Amino acid sequence: CHKKEKETRYEGFIRQHVDASMTVEKCDEEIKKKWIYNVDNSCKTTNTFILSNDKPVKAICNGHGSPHKNTCLTESKAKFSIVKCELKNNGGRKPNCQYKGKLLTNRIVVVQCGGLPVHFEKDIVTFESNNATIGKIPMDSTSVPTNMHV
Repeated sequence: CHKKEKETRYEGFIRQHVDASMTVEKCDEEIKKKWIYNVDNSCKTTNTFILSNDKPVKAICNGHGSPHKNTCLTESKAKFSIVKCELKNNGGRKPNCQYKGKLLTNRIVVVQCGGLPVHFEKDIVTFESNNATIGKIPMDSTSVPTNMHV
C-alpha cells in the first residue's frame, strides 16, 4: 500500500470546502472523514462547505470571478449556498470536534486563486432585491453614525 501523495493546494481546497451533498447535520462526521483540522491537530473554529461541485467553484478563478476590493483575492460572480460549521467545544482536539451547522444561501464566496482556487477566505452576504440602489446608499457628512446608542 503506498502513502497518499501530498495533495495539491487545490485538492486540499476541494476536500475542505466543496461538497454538493453537505448538510448542516453532517458537520461532525464530514470534518472527521475529510480530515479537516488545524496543523497542530486542534479543531478548526469554523469550516465552510460550498454546496456545489468543483466546476462552478473552479470557474471563479477562470473568468467567473472579480477582484475582491484591493486584495489579491477573487470573489465569485455566482452566488452559492454554503454550510458553515462552527465549533461548539472550543479547545477541542481531533477527533473530538463538535460543530453546529448553519445553512446560508445567496452567498458570494471569496477565494484565493493560484490558477485554481487554493484558499477559502470568507463568504459575503448578498441582499437579493430588485432595488438597484442597495449597496450604493450615499452617506452624507451630516448623517449620524449608526453605531451611536443614545
